[in-house]
Amino acid sequence: MSTLTDRYVWAVIRSLPEKQRNDIERELRASIDDAMEARVAAGEPIRTAEHDTLLELGDPDRLSASYAERPSFLIGPAYYFDYIRLLKLLYVLVLPITAATVFLVQLLTGAGIGAIVGSVIGTAIEVAVHLGFWTTLVFAIITRSEKARKPVASWSLESLPERTSPRVGIPELVASVVFLLFFAGAIVWQQYNSVFTDASGSPIPVLQPDLWTLWIPYVFGLIALELVFAIVLYRTGWNWPLALVNVVLNVAFLVPAIWLVVNDRVLNHAFLSKLGWPDDLGMSVIAPILVLVFVGVAAGDVIDGMVKARRGAVARR
Repeated sequence: MSTLTDRYVWAVIRSLPEKQRNDIERELRASIDDAMEARVAAGEPIRTAEHDTLLELGDPDRLSASYAERPSFLIGPAYYFDYIRLLKLLYVLVLPITAATVFLVQLLTGAGIGAIVGSVIGTAIEVAVHLGFWTTLVFAIITRSEKARKPVASWSLESLPERTSPRVGIPELVASVVFLLFFAGAIVWQQYNSVFTDASGSPIPVLQPDLWTLWIPYVFGLIALELVFAIVLYRTGWNWPLALVNVVLNVAFLVPAIWLVVNDRVLNHAFLSKLGWPDDLGMSVIAPILVLVFVGVAAGDVIDGMVKARRGAVARR
């Protein structure tokens, strides 16, 4: 029959990795035995000594977490306020843009007011859930990283950091990761969800389906590289090599994107036709706008990286 000590030890070690259990069990039992012996020597009955010893050790789940050296919270205090600020910023910026876009598309398709309101609310809720989930996931992973588990030391003059490259903060890192994942998710979403369907009832995507043979997988590859770049940037800060990598990544996206737009290989003609737009509208209006947006965003990102790399070089002198 299991003793109270047996049950307590099992409650502590059951959630620990298998390779840690034996060592921690021996250590914990030795501590319990020593404490019980001291109490018995002081005149306590053995059952009372066991009870009081275990009670003094406290909640076995909390003790287990301390042995595992893992945080027992989702978002740690070091990142909580950055998490809240970023989440508010994403909701303030992304949700109104999403709602306005859905409203415009539904209006152009001639949907009734009820359908428009339902689509706007439904899409806004779906986007809000995704933004909250992915932002929380990234912050939770950061909280559980080795760096995040280190205790926060009290502030002192000696703890002031040296001047180094401009660092990328947690909000910038999470915003980059969430945006990239959101962008990838939007590409997949538009393929299987649409306000229009063909004769067979299948959704008509916004992007040309032929892009899935090469260019969309290529974009997903670039997104993966951008995720790695964002993490490296967070860990090292801006410098000239990373600024050059940033240029390469922007060019790798910009050149194929402009070529596809100029050759009218991005937007699905069947989708534009359902909207009732003229066949030449994509090339005469939408294409120049897309090119200007792509060039403007890429140029701004490259210039920003160059400026920050230069500041880092100056700071290290």
